[in-house]
Amino acid sequence: MAKLLEGKPIAEKIKEAIKREISERALKPVLASIQVGENPGAAAYVKSQLKLAESLGIDYQLHKLGQDTTENTLIDFIRKLNTEKTVNGIIVQMPLPPNIEYKKISQFILPEKDVEGMHPVNIGKIVFGTAKIVPCTAQAVMELLASINLDLYGKEVVVVGHSEIVGKPLSLLLLEKFATVTVCHIGTSKAGKLDSHVKKAEVLIVAVGKAGLIKGEWIKEGSVVIDVGINRIEGKIVGDVEFEAAEKKAEYITPVPGGVGPLTVTMLMRNLAEAAKSQ
Repeated sequence: MAKLLEGKPIAEKIKEAIKREISERALKPVLASIQVGENPGAAAYVKSQLKLAESLGIDYQLHKLGQDTTENTLIDFIRKLNTEKTVNGIIVQMPLPPNIEYKKISQFILPEKDVEGMHPVNIGKIVFGTAKIVPCTAQAVMELLASINLDLYGKEVVVVGHSEIVGKPLSLLLLEKFATVTVCHIGTSKAGKLDSHVKKAEVLIVAVGKAGLIKGEWIKEGSVVIDVGINRIEGKIVGDVEFEAAEKKAEYITPVPGGVGPLTVTMLMRNLAEAAKSQ
């Protein structure tokens, strides 16, 4: 039976380090959060960010813009925040209205204020191994792996999902540790090869958002399974991996909820502290 790889205890240690750093520097970092329109998911995430920020001594400034906000209006607002010296970090909450493209918007946040690590400059620094600010979920996965002192050198690591916020940056971070990385996606699945790749994984990381995508029988004995997926099924939150079956074969596995989730918002605050320090 696998050991549970829970995010909360790791998050608590990181929070203490952030608190200490803020206290020692006698500096109150400022995070400007932009929410466009009303969305229950975004509102819940904002609430958790605000609660954590307050506990760490961070000034969380929420800016609510109307549902009818245009792309140009949002860009102008971001530019205004870029010029405010008191603002250390900027985050644009997802989802955005259909008329606003996040990939375009993210490029207007100054790289040094980009606490989500999604600006092309910050992604480029991951390629060169010099990144100080890294996409939060990808960073959370690396923290989970580090917590069990896993030596990734030469390990067969399979990443399922190639999104800009998880799969792509995560594969670069893993390569930096000299892991042998395979990235699977919808093309792999349509070609009928997903199971064969997963079966070879000594470390499996899944971030797709499709409940039960990874069958328990595919899991390699003694592997480490990180399930980033969040799906609501019949009132329950489940991941992308068949947990009960996978738990019997893996050495470590993250629960959903309670695995990657608690760490992600903590990584956001660590990025902010890093941004404030560099500024």
